[in-house]
Amino acid sequence: MGKTFLKRILLLLFFGILLSGLSGCSERHEQTNSSERPAAKTIRIGIVPEQTIFSQLKRFQPLAAYIGHKIGINIELVLVPRYGNIVESFKAEQLDGAFFGSLTGAMALQSLQIIPIVRPEAKDGSSTYYGMIIVRKDSGIRNGADMQGKRFAFVDKATTAGYLVPLQYFMEEGIADYHIWLSEIYFAGTYEDAIYDVLNKKADIGAAKSTVFYRFAQTDSRLQDELEILATSPEIPENGLAMKGDIDQHYLTVLKNCLLEMNGDPKGREVLDGFGARRFIEATAADYQPALDLADRLGLGLAMNQKHNATAPDTQGSM
Repeated sequence: MGKTFLKRILLLLFFGILLSGLSGCSERHEQTNSSERPAAKTIRIGIVPEQTIFSQLKRFQPLAAYIGHKIGINIELVLVPRYGNIVESFKAEQLDGAFFGSLTGAMALQSLQIIPIVRPEAKDGSSTYYGMIIVRKDSGIRNGADMQGKRFAFVDKATTAGYLVPLQYFMEEGIADYHIWLSEIYFAGTYEDAIYDVLNKKADIGAAKSTVFYRFAQTDSRLQDELEILATSPEIPENGLAMKGDIDQHYLTVLKNCLLEMNGDPKGREVLDGFGARRFIEATAADYQPALDLADRLGLGLAMNQKHNATAPDTQGSM
């Protein structure tokens, strides 16, 4: 019994010393790897104010975290204060890319030489949206004639659904000068704000984007219970991610592949679900053409839109 007990003690001491040595080796190995490992690349991605800051961060932060974890690139999100400032912000903030709206993307293609890479496909399989003109169901407004003397909430002059689509609607309704026809106009800044301003009776009529409207309608039944859609526009390709033309090709490739393949990963599908998409699909410069075509039909060239958005938005109808 004495010899057996002694052997057990010696074996325990031996394994204790061995494990201690292995632990030390592991720590030294991790320290060596840590010191030799290069700092992760940081890519700055701009986000236009489609929704409020809090809503945008809630939607985009999980996506940025997923990409960073998956490919070892730090994704820093930069919230652009206004749609019309995206080109200036892209330069001033030294952005590497941005989720551009259809009109801002067209502007950026001309002045920034960006490369469109992906855009989201919704859970229903669509990868487009449409502009909407909305009112409260109890407003009594059913057409352009009923809008006389009312208050209209645009979004921003550098938006398709939030500005160009309403202008097209006024043209079709025979409203020659909406500044005179309406009692007041203002720019809400985000689609979320424009929608809720109409819901809460701050505005009588508003411009909305279908994807944003139905995203909030999923959790707020008042939007479909109390609001009515007067008119919709043709389909327009959804906001896409575009990167600056001189970005390192390696980072461009791994970022694009990560986004295109994330629906094949369980964690990726979870992030996509929270983002409101089924997957990402490839984007091209042609995706921005519908916004340009609409601007041309309205007599607003791209240079005209850039000029408009270089100034602060008016609130009383003066352009």
